[in-house]
Amino acid sequence: MPESNKHEQSLGRRIVMFPLVRAIIAIAMIIVATMLTSRLTNALGEAIFSEPMPELWKLTKTVITIVVALFAYAVFVKYVERRSESEIACTGAVEELLQGVTLGAGLFSAVIAAIWISGSYQVLSVHNLPVLIPPLYTSLSAGFIEEVIFRGIIFRIMQESLGSWIAIAVSAALFGFGHAANPNATLYSSVAIALEAGILLAAAFMFTRRLWLAIGLHFAWNFTQGGIFGVAVSGHDVRGLLNAQLSGHELITGGNFGAEASIFALIFCVIAGAYLLVLAKRRGHFVQPFWMRKE
Repeated sequence: MPESNKHEQSLGRRIVMFPLVRAIIAIAMIIVATMLTSRLTNALGEAIFSEPMPELWKLTKTVITIVVALFAYAVFVKYVERRSESEIACTGAVEELLQGVTLGAGLFSAVIAAIWISGSYQVLSVHNLPVLIPPLYTSLSAGFIEEVIFRGIIFRIMQESLGSWIAIAVSAALFGFGHAANPNATLYSSVAIALEAGILLAAAFMFTRRLWLAIGLHFAWNFTQGGIFGVAVSGHDVRGLLNAQLSGHELITGGNFGAEASIFALIFCVIAGAYLLVLAKRRGHFVQPFWMRKE
């Protein structure tokens, strides 16, 4: 092979592997794959069912979209980054997912317990079990797809070059202010999401160097708050199993944005995130920025 062709290939490879370019390629692949899947499953649903589309079909659509998103991520890792897909490997996935679900559900239950003790949470009635289906599929979508994008792509790629601390700070800020356009969002709610969820979920990824713990945590946090306790999820009203009412000071309840903006959520999640960061540090999972590494 001519020397010029070798040089061109090497240059092209370096461009593709540049962190920003790599992140853009990965995110584009996920977005295109999920959008195409959504359109195809919508068309299939319209052909099979009359309006309105059954909630169980919407759940099925979500599961299909998640599988496609994970497949697109695996293709990116294998053929663009040219490495094994260790962060979504199946070995140990169920265990880590369940650990994440336990942590996420436990954390938000603690938040609601604290709000209830303060006299600001009241259950008015209980709905039938089918009401759980919509928050189930929306929580699954957020838990899987947002974690693939924010932790699997943005955080991981940034950490490889700029180190763990900068990656935590930047990805948390992007995640928090990515919710700024949500209904009833405020500057405080965006900062709260960045500090509690952005740090905690990055720490969950760092602790295992895999996505499953963070996915389970994110899913359970969303599903527990909306599906079980019936409070708004990131500003979006959700009809959950419990028909409940939050009342009192916004610092306690989170206001119209929901309990994610509660001071209790902020405190509990920051503590949990700090603990996971300590565990990640003990495992040697912190990465130095490229300019501080010893060759």
